[in-house]
This record gives sequence, structure tokens and C-alpha cells, in this order.
Amino acid sequence: MTMRLEADGLTGSAGRNRLFPARFSPWLRRSLAKLGWAALSLGLFAGIWEGFWAAGLINPLLLPPPHLFLQDIPGTLQYFDRSNRIGSVSTGGGILPLLITMAWTTTRVLVGLLLGFVAGVALGAVIHYLATLRKLLLPTILLLAPISPVAWLPVAIFVFGIGDKPAIFLVFITLFFAIVLSTGAQIESVPKNYIHVARIMGATRRQTFWKVVLPAILPSLFMTLRLNLFGAWMVVLIAETVGVGTGLGQITSMARSTFNAKLVFFTMGIIGLLGFLSDFALREIQRRMLWWVAPGQGGSR
Repeated sequence: MTMRLEADGLTGSAGRNRLFPARFSPWLRRSLAKLGWAALSLGLFAGIWEGFWAAGLINPLLLPPPHLFLQDIPGTLQYFDRSNRIGSVSTGGGILPLLITMAWTTTRVLVGLLLGFVAGVALGAVIHYLATLRKLLLPTILLLAPISPVAWLPVAIFVFGIGDKPAIFLVFITLFFAIVLSTGAQIESVPKNYIHVARIMGATRRQTFWKVVLPAILPSLFMTLRLNLFGAWMVVLIAETVGVGTGLGQITSMARSTFNAKLVFFTMGIIGLLGFLSDFALREIQRRMLWWVAPGQGGSR
């Protein structure tokens, strides 16, 4: 029986690939499999939630199950607005205002992460190679790193005012210090043999960094970036509530103030979806950029 199944291609890794047509690329098959498992996981979570509601174990006014906060989508969408202006009056809502609101929040997260990653790697490398700057700056960095990003919100508002900049700054701070410290630690851990071989082959110090050191530390830096991605989503919502006045964070704050549980959970679902998609996109970028890392190992996972 086992031999017959193997002959038919229904067992083993080849059998798993047969779940999708052969014309699908390996990347597409892997992506569809991941999305399928994600849908199954979400379905299981929603089913348990609905089961608690059906058993009368939760109050639907406080914890409305998915079918309740999703049944009135047009009524929920009226709270979303197209503009990115504080105090603007909604013109009726709809799918487009929802997508625009999602885009503004996502843009703040991505810009802050990009700035924090680039600046963190640059400063981490500089203070590693320049001993004077390391002695001068590292104590201050170690002093500021433990401060919660939320504590920086008043400073961001004082410096940048109300608008997009405070939210971007908070996301920047969330990642910046972690990347600075991680960069220095990862450079220290690069095998000395790599450096010796590069020098023997005549590479300059700059070439050694760009061609040897940076490729060696990027997998770990990407992992640090992924670990701080969800923290960035948390702080941007807080910043939007206080320092921006628009975006998904402001919608959540308004829903809380008006005790609109359906809008709260709808917005939470949107935020979770965006976080999931951003992590998926980051993993794909990581996989394509770190082509020298073996699949299933280290930062490529």
C-alpha cells in the first residue's frame, strides 16, 4: 500500500508538491501552502471564539464574535475618511477611505523601519570601527536604549509637532537602538578567518566590510528587524492616537471612547492583517536579498 502511494506521488515531499498543479512555480506553491495554513489557523481561532459566544460564556456587547462585528461592514466603514487631516469630516466612508487609512498607517511604519534600520546599521558599524566614537557614544546609547518608545512620544510632539513625523519617529526609535547594538555585536562575531582571507586577497578595509562583514551580519540584522516589526505596529497606533490624529490608531481610540466594540474589533482585525502581511513581505524580501543563506537555516527561515 505504501509503495502504491509513493508511486502515485501522494507521500513525501514530492506528494506535498502535487497538492498544486505542476505549472505553479515552487515559490507560488510555498506561498499558497503558507496562506492555506494561515487561513486554517484563523478559522480555528474564530471558531473557538464563536463557540464561546454560542455557549454564552462571553458578553457579545464587550467581546462580539466575528460574525457580529463583520455583519455591518457598510456601517463600520463610515468611520473611515479619505483625508490625512486632523478634524476632517467623513464624507460617508467606504472601501476607498478604509484602504487610504490603512495605507497611511502602513507608510508610517515602513518609513520609520527603513530609517531606523539604515541609521542603526551605519552608526553601529561606525562606533565599532572607530574606538574614540565608541567610547564617546556607546554609554549614551546604552542609557537611552532601555527607554520605552512610548516615553519618547511627548518629545516627538515637542520637536515635530502634530502630524506624521511623531509616528515615524516613534517607529524609528523602536528599531534604532536595537539595530545599533546588534550591529556591533554581530560584527564582533564574524569569523576571523573571513577577514584574514579577504586581506590575503588584497581587499581594502572598505571592501572587506561591504563584501564580507555586511553579508555575514545581514541575516541576524534581518531577524532583529522582524522581531521589532510588531513593536513598531504597536507604537505607531499609540502615536496616531495622540500625536497624529489620523490613521487606524485614531479610529481605535474613537471606537473606545464611544464604546463601539464592533468598530474596535474590526480595526484590530485590520491591524492584525497588516502586521501579518508586512511580516510576510519582509520574509520574502529577506529570502530574495540573502540568496547566499541556505533555505531553512538562520535568517532565511
